[in-house]
Amino acid sequence: MRVLPVGDSALLVEVSSDEEARALHAELSRRRADGALSAREIVPAARTVLLDGLDEPERLARELAASDVPPAPPRARAAVEIPVRYDGPDLADVAEHWGVSAREAARIHAETEFSVAFCGFAPGFGYLTGLPRHYDVPRRATPRTAVPAGSVALAGPYTGVYPRSSPGGWQLIGRTDTVLWDHARVPAALLSPGTRVRFVPVGCP
Repeated sequence: MRVLPVGDSALLVEVSSDEEARALHAELSRRRADGALSAREIVPAARTVLLDGLDEPERLARELAASDVPPAPPRARAAVEIPVRYDGPDLADVAEHWGVSAREAARIHAETEFSVAFCGFAPGFGYLTGLPRHYDVPRRATPRTAVPAGSVALAGPYTGVYPRSSPGGWQLIGRTDTVLWDHARVPAALLSPGTRVRFVPVGCP
């Protein structure tokens, strides 16, 4: 674990994997909820956790540098289910990369339980992990200028759902009508770090 100061009241903690980042984020969030940690924001990423608004960043930096990454927390009990029609324009390419049929690729994806490692890119966008590493896929050589909202996509080790139309270079394997970001909902984001996610097929190629 490497701890770096960021300005006067923030720390960036670097770890070696997304699982360690998830575990550290969960532990720091628990400590804040228990009143043992004063931090305005705790933001996980692929291999880092940012703590902002700290009262005593130097003391906390020493404490974290001298400690080990905590064990991964138990997964939340209830999984968010997202209905998906597996008919994305890149499904055949993903299936070929995996060495299976398009129907089998959809089955593999739908039978995987995912977890939100961190959020970013756009409000409501979660980076979901769960597929074994041999199912990693490259980004498209040429990104699309507009990816439709609700597109279910893969890139590297991650699965994601585009909450709104935007440019993107991920491989599109399906689509959903599930709303990922809703200002009228509390919280507005359907997905947050640690959330379990399952994709439920409603159509196959």
